[in-house]
Amino acid sequence: MAQNSHLILCVDDELVGLRVRKILLERAGYHVLTALDGASGLTLFEKEPVDAVVLDYSMPGMHGGEVAGRMRLIKPRIPILLLSAYIGLPPEVTSLVDLYMTKGEGAPVLLQKLESLLQPVSAP
Repeated sequence: MAQNSHLILCVDDELVGLRVRKILLERAGYHVLTALDGASGLTLFEKEPVDAVVLDYSMPGMHGGEVAGRMRLIKPRIPILLLSAYIGLPPEVTSLVDLYMTKGEGAPVLLQKLESLLQPVSAP
């Protein structure tokens, strides 16, 4: 369960998957913004105080790697979790994100990975 209400941006061109993810994350205590494509996702990312991004890889127009690259230029420290139906994305894509998982890994893994991204970094 999320301790405080982090704001999560979900970007996916599949409306059903996006709605399911939004419900899942809201039930876990997160606030969720959604975008159906990379361009609108980038607009929200720039304007809103987003704490993390759940980003689909395969989208028309701009794929998740391109979106992640642009997000890194805008707010480099915001964690990005990349979702894909594909296993083994190229390193030039995975190097742009903090974590990567396949959609088949399911909701519990998504929540666990997102929670790990939002953990405060403890000082050495």
